[in-house]
Amino acid sequence: MTQPDQTTLPFRKMHGLGNDFVVVDERGVQPRVNADLASKIADRHRGVGFDQLAVISDSDSADLHLTFWNSDGSTAAACGNATRCIARLVMDTTGRDKLTITTDRGTLQAMDAGAGLTSVNMGLPQLEWQDIPLAEQMDTLHLPIDGTPTATGMGNPHCTFFVDDADAVDLAGQGALIENHPLFPQRTNVQFASLIGPDHLRMRVWERGVGVTLASGSSSCATAVAAARRGLTGKSVTITLDGGDLQIDWRDDGVWMTGATAYVFDGQWRL
Repeated sequence: MTQPDQTTLPFRKMHGLGNDFVVVDERGVQPRVNADLASKIADRHRGVGFDQLAVISDSDSADLHLTFWNSDGSTAAACGNATRCIARLVMDTTGRDKLTITTDRGTLQAMDAGAGLTSVNMGLPQLEWQDIPLAEQMDTLHLPIDGTPTATGMGNPHCTFFVDDADAVDLAGQGALIENHPLFPQRTNVQFASLIGPDHLRMRVWERGVGVTLASGSSSCATAVAAARRGLTGKSVTITLDGGDLQIDWRDDGVWMTGATAYVFDGQWRL
């Protein structure tokens, strides 16, 4: 995605299980994406529309660096599905099967998992209250919120409710309410999950700064960790989201996420 001039911004549209992204490559060029531009591009009626905008930039210590913008113009330290999409893009264009990627979450490893699937190690989960972060010291496994959800950090905060039927939940109403709960000083992503088989969870997602999304990689990782901590599943699970399935493996070196990605189109945003 070369930049022909200073009046247009080339971008690529991609998605992971319907969790959609605008990807801007700022390697070797002057950065131009900011909160105002990100929120304009995010508008699904007057712009392009996305759940997150991901900016690729140069890294001194890895193959590339990623910065993530939410649709409301705020930033996120982690975005698992966007990381997988960009890893697939770069591996396909370079012929490599492994990459090292820096983010505000830390340094992540990505690899080709075969059959068109891409795996990313999202790092070790944050389980202590101050690391997630929460507003005060408490048991992160059972929060003092109606429904006793579990809090998990994956570079961004997550609040996971385990319910009998995730599809019956008022996701928009409950998600917006919990996102801004005072226990989460940085707001939170919200998940509702139900066990539908051995090591198989059905999950729906309200994403901080975005709203209802068809899928979320970091939310899937957080939910898998929370389910394992609560003894509902083992450490390797399938997460079925509105957009499809992700395989999550919580290993000693971090939480690995594997799934499909898709290229949609290239475009030019007129500045």
